[in-house]
Amino acid sequence: MSNNGTALTTGFISSSVAILLFGSNFVPLKKYDTGDGMFLQWVLCSAIWLIALVANLMLRCPKFWPFAMIGGCIWATGNIAVVPIIKTIGLGLGVLIWGSFNAFTGWASSRFGWFGMDAQEVSKPLLNYVGAGLSIISAFIFLFIKSEIPSNTCSMESTPLISEHAINTSQDTCPNYSWVDKLSTVQQRIVGCSLAVISGVLYGCTFVPIIYIKDHSKRNDSTYAGASQYDLDYVFAHGSGIFLTSTVYFLAYCIAMKNRPKLYPEAVLPGFLSGTLWAVATCCWFIANHSLSAVVSFPIITAGPGLIAAMWGVFMFKEIQGLQNYLLMILAFCIILAGALCTAFSKI
Repeated sequence: MSNNGTALTTGFISSSVAILLFGSNFVPLKKYDTGDGMFLQWVLCSAIWLIALVANLMLRCPKFWPFAMIGGCIWATGNIAVVPIIKTIGLGLGVLIWGSFNAFTGWASSRFGWFGMDAQEVSKPLLNYVGAGLSIISAFIFLFIKSEIPSNTCSMESTPLISEHAINTSQDTCPNYSWVDKLSTVQQRIVGCSLAVISGVLYGCTFVPIIYIKDHSKRNDSTYAGASQYDLDYVFAHGSGIFLTSTVYFLAYCIAMKNRPKLYPEAVLPGFLSGTLWAVATCCWFIANHSLSAVVSFPIITAGPGLIAAMWGVFMFKEIQGLQNYLLMILAFCIILAGALCTAFSKI
């Protein structure tokens, strides 16, 4: 097999693994109370950093570029909204929406050279445009799918590790409610969909610093001259940015809560597992970016996890119900599949 054929095979296999793991990484968290998500965010990002460290050691510690950390900072900022999104519109619909906007942002920035990057070319531009356009269409279809999210109920099993004890004051009947649980159904849908769009756009920018470094490494007058062209060499910097940003956010949260943060011990191991799955998926995505280029890998990897997450939402968690929702979801699936195939064949 030629080197080009080997690269394509590696890229598509890595993309498939990334799609499966990205679509499933939040599943371990569904049955546990995660509160407002700030503690969970920190646990998840700790796992991501550890996996990135292992990958860095396996690669024999390539040069660390601090600028690549910015991508991790952007991702961690978008990830703060994950728990509110899942609580308001569900896992399946949330991943579908943020994945679609992630796909478009990442594709457009790579294809047209936004943020100082070099525009990436493909052998069949028309197919590439069609694939990206279909991803956008599927995103708007997802907005019309209604999800059924069970209302939160008070439970002694979801007691946070640290909670404020009041003396001679009236007790809140549901002290573990987060601000999300107090929204009406309509407000939850508006907030959930809006946050999913914002998170998707931020996710779509997460690889910009790495691609920027790679592009400018080819210029002798650049600060990044001679930097590695292998995407996985930047995974530790990316993971460090994620962990640093999540730690800053968590400390700010502790200050805002007057040193009484809501910590959920039952969410620690599921959160760590979720972060591990995400980190492995991201390593596969880095490999796919190197083998296929971001203009091809982004529409495939960002649109695909929505299919997996929706299957979890339909068959396991019963978040999506009703014939109309099923038909809309099937239509969106067909559009996503067509878009992914168009994008894949645009590289061949």
